[in-house]
Amino acid sequence: MICGRRLLGRLRPLLASARRSSANPTEPRRPFCKGESRLFDPLQELSKEFVKFRMKAKGALPGSDWSPFHITEGVPPERADVVIVGGGVIGWSIAYWLKKKEKSRDSIRVVVVEKDLTYSKASTVLSVGGIRQQYSMPENIHLSLFSANFLRLINEHLGVVNQPPIDIQFNPSGYLFLASDEGAAVLEENVQIQRMEGVLVSLLSPAQLRKKYPWLNTDGVALASYGLQNEGWFDPWTLLNAFRNKALSMGVYQSCGEVTSFDLDTKELLTHEGELMDFSRIKNVNVQMTDSTESTTVECAIVVNAAGAWSSSVAEMAGIGTGLPDSLLAIRLPVEPKKRYVYVWHCPDGPGLECPMLIDTTGAYFRREGVGGNYLGGLSPTEEEEPDIRDLEVDHEFFQDKVWPKLAHRVPHFESLKVRSSWAGYYDYNTFDQSPVIGLHPLVDNLFFATGFSGHGLQQSPAVGQAIAELILDGQFMTINLDTFSFKRIMRGKKAVERNII
Repeated sequence: MICGRRLLGRLRPLLASARRSSANPTEPRRPFCKGESRLFDPLQELSKEFVKFRMKAKGALPGSDWSPFHITEGVPPERADVVIVGGGVIGWSIAYWLKKKEKSRDSIRVVVVEKDLTYSKASTVLSVGGIRQQYSMPENIHLSLFSANFLRLINEHLGVVNQPPIDIQFNPSGYLFLASDEGAAVLEENVQIQRMEGVLVSLLSPAQLRKKYPWLNTDGVALASYGLQNEGWFDPWTLLNAFRNKALSMGVYQSCGEVTSFDLDTKELLTHEGELMDFSRIKNVNVQMTDSTESTTVECAIVVNAAGAWSSSVAEMAGIGTGLPDSLLAIRLPVEPKKRYVYVWHCPDGPGLECPMLIDTTGAYFRREGVGGNYLGGLSPTEEEEPDIRDLEVDHEFFQDKVWPKLAHRVPHFESLKVRSSWAGYYDYNTFDQSPVIGLHPLVDNLFFATGFSGHGLQQSPAVGQAIAELILDGQFMTINLDTFSFKRIMRGKKAVERNII
């Protein structure tokens, strides 16, 4: 990262100008948004299409002759303003917010490309569906606060005329974080940050825990925090479909295919120190249609990489991570698939309806699943225990050897539990700092990222979709300042560390 920091220093004279939004600077912001978001614009001479796109999005009139033409179902149009790579909940949220913010219907042509519309291996539908505000970073707290409010009013946002109301089956229940003596101080610091950002959370002593949860063994627990509002779990599949159905009703194109490559327009610019630097923009997205020999090319102004666990491969198509050693383009998008197991078990004498989403001092977690004595949970493996990602097979010995002993210690009734089912899914895991990558790449000036959520993408998807739409259409973050999560931090070697990772 030292070489990346050095090269950024050389680029500063070249990249001295920043793109500013024409939005009213006096418009109120969230309390913790400080200053304007600034995005590098190193290729002004290559940005004509981007400028045209933004003007069209802002100024298109209902009588405009720019309108979508008929296409074969599933095949993307030849031209689009925005191509979103990845049709998970993040991708469809971005598509929804882009259409939500357009000035008139069909003034923005948005295409979502997803290679598997069955979603059989999608991270979205294989998650446990939790939402919480108990984070250590204000950005994460506000992302989830926004999303909680969005989910509460989901039918106002995503309801479609003549379709049944959306029921995401939300179960309100706080997250209960347990801390040992070693972790108590950090937990207390996190709670102070959460309260400053408007989160309702309480601290509980071991004695208070025993009174509130008689089934809980507090051995080794020094302190706990419990979310009092806006936490719980819901059905991921319902949220994904709600975003997709609403976006489709608003005119978004859905393409069942796999992005195989980009066509780039690349130019070399000379730095003040005499070094040549490549700057690019994506002209075309090449798509191989699923279960077909047919392929197609989409000319576009903007590309959003929302490919989740596989987003690093998409970034490489734009040359990111493939440059010469010691160059900025040699710095890859550090997002990899990590397999995580979820186990479902039955225990008739286990915790009742008051059971929270419990995160143990060991990292093991569980929650109630329905009302019939069923529970689900798991544990993130250590680095040495990371499983093979080539399939989604479940390791049942991992539960027997690693998970069950921790559960039975914390909840003695779980000594007699019986596993009934299990599954595995992928995290889009950011190996750099486990925090998301959100925003524009500095050297590919029309490629936006929304990836690397490391297990938190589902719960933050409503807010992230809005944030990316703001960047594209307004030129800056308008609601929640997420500059901390930009790709530039990776180039600088500056981590955005979230201490409350499950």
